[in-house]
Amino acid sequence: MPMTPGPQYVENQRRIAEARGSVFAVASDYPDRMRVPPHRHVRDQLLHALSGVVLVSTVAGRWIVPPEYALWIPAGCEHQVEMLSAVRMRSVYLRAGAVQLAGRAPRVLGMSALARALLFEAMEIADSAAPPRRDELLTELLLVEISRLSEQPLVLPMPADARLMRLCRRYIAGPSARAPLDEWADEAGMSRRSLSRHFRRETGLTLDQWRQQACVFAALPRLIDGEPITRLALDLGYESPAAFTTMFRRMLGRSPRAYSRHVTEGCSPGAGVVRAEKPRTHLRKTQAL
Repeated sequence: MPMTPGPQYVENQRRIAEARGSVFAVASDYPDRMRVPPHRHVRDQLLHALSGVVLVSTVAGRWIVPPEYALWIPAGCEHQVEMLSAVRMRSVYLRAGAVQLAGRAPRVLGMSALARALLFEAMEIADSAAPPRRDELLTELLLVEISRLSEQPLVLPMPADARLMRLCRRYIAGPSARAPLDEWADEAGMSRRSLSRHFRRETGLTLDQWRQQACVFAALPRLIDGEPITRLALDLGYESPAAFTTMFRRMLGRSPRAYSRHVTEGCSPGAGVVRAEKPRTHLRKTQAL
């Protein structure tokens, strides 16, 4: 059974809500399978996974956060968080609206080396309504850098239609590239053409695109954990590792092997050289999501 946070979680939520400064940073380590039930924050959040894989869900979709990526969660957005492995997390909570990002939906961002370094520095910013000048400058630069981060295609939008939602949840529980689309149409009570049109209108993706993205979501934690590509490909219903690799490269711009290498080396694709985290003597180590 998935684990849930203890009573300290409520206290941490209060501390975040009552923070006085523009930025409040939190360091957290979580065990595998920890699950935080649906909740929301009064602040915008940038959730960054140093190691491990995080899955964040809302009624509108799912976002997967591999190591060295981050998830932007707007203030007021109800979300559930699940650790798909042991996770080392660094989050920064910002005064709502301090960063101007289009839309009010979560999004996965590729962390730059500068943004990562600034996030580490934010761990020492004083929680004060009148912080020292250095803290003010660090905060200003962090806000600018967050606004420049590029969005990554690690989202799985969910349909609002109950029939399609039921089919999607079943597929997520056991994704397979070989699952026949005609069965989806029959169960939804639609023709295959109507199903395709309705699904795209609900999610913005074609059925094939959505199913491929679901397979990527299922593969990423196992890939990062070192599972062989051949086993992954066959488990997900692909005829060969080459077919799986072709799909993966089309979705994420890199082969599974290259993607895994970049992540495990502590460097997100396109992010450049990553500066190692500096040791800290007083990180706020909590369970605050």
